Amino acid sequence: MKYEDFEFIRFDRHPDGVLLATLNRPEAMNATNARLHWELTQLWGVVQNDPMTKVIVVTGAGDRAFSAGGDLALVDSMVGDPAKVDVVMREASDIVYNMLACDKPIISAINGTAVGAGLAVALLADISIIAEEARLTDGHVRIGVSAGDHAAIVWPLLCGVAKAKYYLMTAEFIDGREAERIGLVSLCEPRERLLGRALEVAAQLARGSQAAIRATKKSLSNWMRAAGPIFDNSLALEMMCFLGPDAREGVDAIRAKRPADFPSARLPQGAGL
Repeated sequence: MKYEDFEFIRFDRHPDGVLLATLNRPEAMNATNARLHWELTQLWGVVQNDPMTKVIVVTGAGDRAFSAGGDLALVDSMVGDPAKVDVVMREASDIVYNMLACDKPIISAINGTAVGAGLAVALLADISIIAEEARLTDGHVRIGVSAGDHAAIVWPLLCGVAKAKYYLMTAEFIDGREAERIGLVSLCEPRERLLGRALEVAAQLARGSQAAIRATKKSLSNWMRAAGPIFDNSLALEMMCFLGPDAREGVDAIRAKRPADFPSARLPQGAGL
């Protein structure tokens, strides 16, 4: 692919070999439809092979969201459909492993809500910078599927198992300040400073020893590569959940804007002391 082939990612070149990539579906809070989800598998290889780019900064278009996760139409199409689940599973795996395989530094400027696949990109970035009032959640359990598209490989490393279990099992939202406090992101900035700060860090990296910086990234990324089997298992379990009744109820509840009544949460009739 070439940069002009991307439909939902906009590119702007900055000095010193810094490339700004903007997830560009602002009318849908930059949610990942099928095309954007696939484009996020391809982006890192294009950057890797681009001699003019030394550092990439990723952000979201508009003021509301970095990326609000999977587009509901995409999620809905997966429920009960093994063929669609297989496609999305392979793409979700490619997003993670292709980001790790890209030698060049990746910086995320998390300007607003970050959920699901968008959150995967935000947190797998080598340096993550979030706006103070931006909010994030893994969100998977809200729709009746397990956390699988990135969380198991990176959350325990970033914020520890105790915090990871709490936030991944409750799907509570975290604002930028709390995300920095628990170590989930690198830096937290006022919204008006966010992109400028991200570009400053990118320029600093672009002016440094590329051999040393890329080798440092490669070494540190081996912590996540070592967790690869954990991630692979979590992703498979997530996709299995899409074939069960809880996922259908979760999607229906979101569409109807009502609390979910998950079948697996119902007590057997007659249960008691």
